Amino acid sequence: MYTTATDVQAMVSKGLGQLPPFSPILNKLLASVACEDVRFSELSTLIEKDTVLSGNVLRLVNSAAFARRGEVNSVPHAVSVLGLNKLRNTLLGLSISRMWSGVKTPREWSHSRFNIHSVGTAILADHLAQVVPVNYPEGAFVAGLFHDFGKLLFAATRPNEFGEVMELHALGGRSLPECEREIIGADHPQLSTIALERWNLPEPIRSAVQYHHDPRANPAYQQEKDGAKFHLSELLMAADTTANAVGVSITGKPLVLECPPETALVDMAGPEDGARIFETFQKELESVRQFF
Repeated sequence: MYTTATDVQAMVSKGLGQLPPFSPILNKLLASVACEDVRFSELSTLIEKDTVLSGNVLRLVNSAAFARRGEVNSVPHAVSVLGLNKLRNTLLGLSISRMWSGVKTPREWSHSRFNIHSVGTAILADHLAQVVPVNYPEGAFVAGLFHDFGKLLFAATRPNEFGEVMELHALGGRSLPECEREIIGADHPQLSTIALERWNLPEPIRSAVQYHHDPRANPAYQQEKDGAKFHLSELLMAADTTANAVGVSITGKPLVLECPPETALVDMAGPEDGARIFETFQKELESVRQFF
């Protein structure tokens, strides 16, 4: 078991060291999340130099999720259709997923399931942030994308212990973070948060990721809400729960609930908006599955 903060930091360092170098596009995307000045015209030029990424952007913008009558056949046109925020989110999802897929992991790990769960949670969180009063709504997609990153770090750096945690969790009665803390002395939200801090991502995103399993455990919960009805961690928890409930999970098995899978969305956004978000999520999810 890891017993010191230094041990946990070393585990994160080892996991991050297994990732391939960030591409110029990903560096600029992460800089934009950290509120640095980034020219999206320059980003468009970088996209065009990446044949795979530019092709994926065009495939997505021409998919059923956008239901356009005319075909989009250039990256600048795709930028105008998607808009800057949607473009950034799309590129982050595609770039990060491609980078993650190169990490060596144990046999029971599935990069495909991990990628689709991360992107699915990000899509839901982003749609929720557009209709409910939440602190730092601009960080919802990124928080969703990275909320389970600690699981990948854990699986990549300690595959044997990862298997032990999965077996312990499968026995039931205890949450996954509890099982992780018993085996390694840290949990995946903690590992995710340390990595996001290394990447200099904004504190509200780190806080949402750290407490997405238990928002009220955050000692600064009320302060960080800053008068909003919801904390970003609550929105993230609802998105994560909904994704798992429809089987968009890392294990591939749906979370068994005693209520409809969209309940968490309806509770937060109301019946009309909650149902609409759930429907939109399902359409967008089908469009992005082709990339995973």
